[in-house]
Amino acid sequence: MEERTGIVSFKGAPLTLLGPDVGEGDLLPDFELTANDLSRVQAADLRGRALLLNVVPSLDTSVCSAQTRRFNEELDSLPKSVEVLTISADLPFAQARFAAVEKIRHRILSDYMELSFGNALGLRIKELRLLSRSIFIVDPQGKITYREIVPELADHPAYLDALHAVRDVV
Repeated sequence: MEERTGIVSFKGAPLTLLGPDVGEGDLLPDFELTANDLSRVQAADLRGRALLLNVVPSLDTSVCSAQTRRFNEELDSLPKSVEVLTISADLPFAQARFAAVEKIRHRILSDYMELSFGNALGLRIKELRLLSRSIFIVDPQGKITYREIVPELADHPAYLDALHAVRDVV
């Protein structure tokens, strides 16, 4: 598997991303995630609608939980044709508990089993077995129209840029 360095760090320490450099203009690759009820969700199941993919390392951290809450708060201001998904390597049970406590109205999906999503999009952090903080906007045809991989894992993404970008795909 391809290893990429110099893209992200955690508290200044460099990290290695595994997988290809998937970005704007590329088609969303195939992957498989796990829903909170343990059912499987494949990339093909998501085609045909605009997506805002909110990718976080772990919902159990302050920045990840704030990031997920922020996109949840924006749901009503987004076009109804946009689906927001939060994706992390947390266990589905922990994700469901977080969603219930925080009153999250969008789906949270897990990449805990094989890191299929992380491997397919080049977001798997080798040293931590977590996903790199990022935002992807995907148009209804499955083309990635926006990508932000946050350089410092402990930092927030550019929320406004992502929100502007998602409004442009519908």
